[in-house]
Amino acid sequence: MPESAEKRIGIYVHIPFCSSKCAYCNFYSLPGGDRLMPLYNAAMLKHIEEYEPQLDGYLIDTVYIGGGTPSYYGAGRLASIFNALKRYGHVRLDSEATVEVNPGSITKDELLKLRRAGFNRLSVGVQSADDKMLKSLGRSHSYADAEETVKNARQAGFENISVDIIFGLPSQGKDTWAETIAKIASLKAEHVSCYALKIEEGTEFNVFKDSPFLPDDDEQADMYLYAVEMLARFGYRQYEVSNFSRRGFESKHNMKYWLGYEYIGFGAGAHSYIGRCRYSFIEDVEKYIERVTLGQAVVEYSEEMSDFENAGEYLMLRLRTVQGISEGEYYDIYRLKMDLILDLMKKYESSGWMVFDEGRWRFTPKGFLLSNTLIGEILDAQARQRTQISKPWQTQQPGEEPQLTLFPKRPLEAGLFGRRKPSGYD
Repeated sequence: MPESAEKRIGIYVHIPFCSSKCAYCNFYSLPGGDRLMPLYNAAMLKHIEEYEPQLDGYLIDTVYIGGGTPSYYGAGRLASIFNALKRYGHVRLDSEATVEVNPGSITKDELLKLRRAGFNRLSVGVQSADDKMLKSLGRSHSYADAEETVKNARQAGFENISVDIIFGLPSQGKDTWAETIAKIASLKAEHVSCYALKIEEGTEFNVFKDSPFLPDDDEQADMYLYAVEMLARFGYRQYEVSNFSRRGFESKHNMKYWLGYEYIGFGAGAHSYIGRCRYSFIEDVEKYIERVTLGQAVVEYSEEMSDFENAGEYLMLRLRTVQGISEGEYYDIYRLKMDLILDLMKKYESSGWMVFDEGRWRFTPKGFLLSNTLIGEILDAQARQRTQISKPWQTQQPGEEPQLTLFPKRPLEAGLFGRRKPSGYD
């Protein structure tokens, strides 16, 4: 088996369709675009087929279908996309295959279809256990719908379920937030994503910017720290600033982003990271369909990452995780020292924002609250450190592929969907 075939990759598929736009949503999505769904699916399948040469030599070990509302797109279309990835790529039988669903937008029969197609993980957009809050968010479901969706998913055979919740909502108090945490825990999902509300321009919720109805910074901080403490009591270990899981159920796909691993995106607005290149496709469903159908380029933005930029991303992304960063690891990969960064992190440690444990620096929950500011200061220190380097930039030598992972490496002999094998696979 050639070295190239041992490389693993994640696949992200963007489904931009939804029944209606949520009041807080700033993602690229297209409510009321049902007529375009068949055309979009045909273009998606064609695009995946065209990528067969790029996919050859990679083992696909994570697939994530997000949106929008993928469950609104229909189980049949989602299955056809996954089948295309199996046909034109090398999808491991033990891959983590996630699809996002909204309560009330998917039936038990559709969940069975998804499970039979090979999907083994669901991400359920619950957002709140308070029906009034859900209505204010523009959600079309109730909390009872969320309970029913999780129950149906279990009966369909899903043993890995994640739920999303949001704090810092207008008029949300600590008691309401505590009730949501308790009810979410009662769902017994394997994973919880807990996000702070972010007011974005262009969304309906922008009217709440600087509003007294929003919890202030101190109240939001209390909600976050309460969630960290209570989710831990319910058995959810924090492994990233906004993500918590039972042991062994961390999102392997999202960890690819935070660990700087390669991934390929398909669909309008999807992003990819291959080699040293980041690129994204055009954020326009109709243009995406037209250009893919005509065999025209759909890349809207691309950027070749420098060694120094990759080193900065190591700091920025890994500090989002509880694994944090290591001085030795940083030097081994990028041949850079971090003396000024260490000075800064020692100050954070004295403030209770960071800890040094088993040779790694990581944020505490209180540090995560300030992480955007603190990481910015760390990146500034990295830039100042660079100006002190007397030797030319040293790059990673060919063949040196660092093994950075939170998960045990599985044997490469694991089976693949379908009969195809990577070229040279014995």
